[in-house]
Amino acid sequence: MATETWTVLKILSWTKGYLAGKGVDNARLEAEWLLSFALGLDRVGLYVNFDRPLSGAELALYREMVTRRARREPLQYILGSQEFMGLEFETTAVALIPRHDTETLVEEAFKRGDRAKKVLDIGVGCGCIVVALAKKLAGAELFGVEQSAAALELAKRNAAKHGTVINMVRGSLFEPFNGVRFSLIVSNPPYIPTAEIAALQPEVRDYEPRDALDGGPEGLDFYRSIIPAAPGHLDSGGWLLFEVGIDQAKQVLELFARTGRFEKLFTTKDPTGIERVVGGRLI
Repeated sequence: MATETWTVLKILSWTKGYLAGKGVDNARLEAEWLLSFALGLDRVGLYVNFDRPLSGAELALYREMVTRRARREPLQYILGSQEFMGLEFETTAVALIPRHDTETLVEEAFKRGDRAKKVLDIGVGCGCIVVALAKKLAGAELFGVEQSAAALELAKRNAAKHGTVINMVRGSLFEPFNGVRFSLIVSNPPYIPTAEIAALQPEVRDYEPRDALDGGPEGLDFYRSIIPAAPGHLDSGGWLLFEVGIDQAKQVLELFARTGRFEKLFTTKDPTGIERVVGGRLI
């Protein structure tokens, strides 16, 4: 590649075919995003500079990025960021990439948390959920818990980036919160059944942290731990909301009902029509 002149248009055309051959969907669009990053241009800037040749340094950087993407490393880890709820979040391989499916959980939390005093996010990951809540629920005190020290540091950086004050602690589920009660608890826990992980896209299976994916044999381990314990950490009338996987909503609703402690049970579909959020209010 470096022995000839590569213009913006020429290298985009080459990269589209190369990435498509490696199984990457939307290869042309991803080639544009990668080149935009390498050149410090937006996509419009690429289109008005099709004839511009790349320098040796630009070509080297771009080639490295394309090589990583061809190995099916997620684009978001290569670029180092992902948009979520209109906010830009730093992304690294220590935490799951924010997904727009999860915005459904945040939107449902907005509806039920407008008067919340204390809000807890269980398993903060990169911090996208709790930071989005902190930006919207200005009157609430925000808390987050995360087992991974590396993910917790990433979440703290994202919280600082967006000027939010969040009490983030390392720990498992409710362990750090003895005697503390919340008005609203949200969680996007690991929910992929263990046996299904091998069949996931390489971007997910090979690069995203397994501990943040694996929900046990049925994908329900964390719901089974959190739901029975939640009444001891919720105010009367407080809400518990989850993101769930495909075809899990009914089973999670049953876990809520089995406690006999929740009312106003509901499910909400994401924009693709999948039942993505399950929740209930403590009686």
